[in-house]
Amino acid sequence: MQKKIAFLCCLLGVLSACSEHDPILPGTRTAIFDDTNLKVLNQDVPDLPEQITAEIQTECPYTQDSSNVIWKGDRKIFSGFPTSNSVKSNQSPVCSNGYVYAGLTTGELVKVNPTNRKIIWIADIYKTSNMTGGASILDIIAPVVIKGNYVYAGGLGDAFCKINASSGDKKWCLPIGVAVPFITTDKVSFVVATDNQLYAIRNSDGAIYWHTAIEKQTAPTYTEKTITVGRQKINAETGKIITK
Repeated sequence: MQKKIAFLCCLLGVLSACSEHDPILPGTRTAIFDDTNLKVLNQDVPDLPEQITAEIQTECPYTQDSSNVIWKGDRKIFSGFPTSNSVKSNQSPVCSNGYVYAGLTTGELVKVNPTNRKIIWIADIYKTSNMTGGASILDIIAPVVIKGNYVYAGGLGDAFCKINASSGDKKWCLPIGVAVPFITTDKVSFVVATDNQLYAIRNSDGAIYWHTAIEKQTAPTYTEKTITVGRQKINAETGKIITK
């Protein structure tokens, strides 16, 4: 009997230790979506700049492997849960104010303190309905973007979200999948989605100014109020196709 008690105590100790570094372990998780409706304004985007200057990224000396482990050299900073149904990609953590942010193949966005390996928060960047069936692809492969006190992240689990960087609470989430880098300005985000649509999203509340069909899912570029996606040029204010 004493041996059984000792074994159970050890098992609980292992699970407790893992829970500090493994976001997929059982526990109460809050659904990221209140609903799945898109609010489409069918309006022009106001006050767009002629050019969008790329922000200088904070140097981030961390790497991330396909098993959701974050490294600094040969030292583990975070150990997530490996998945067998992920897609091939080159994910990289992002650093801001001394913290590390990373999107995982499990569809989770994690914020970690690299000095003590403590997980600050975890946010599920996927629709809960995508968890049914047992073989969903939830990877976050588009680069995570940090602007001010918010993190923007999109994944293959049909979610593009604005997350409070301090608390991990969602500001809003939209049911659109994202596989390529997106553009985020102070007021609007331009996102190429897996449904072959380019979305102009109002950052304040997630409302969609407009969306338009695109021929190819590639990272958009922006110049002189024009968005280029592959060979297509699109008016960034109106969403109208200029050239194909």
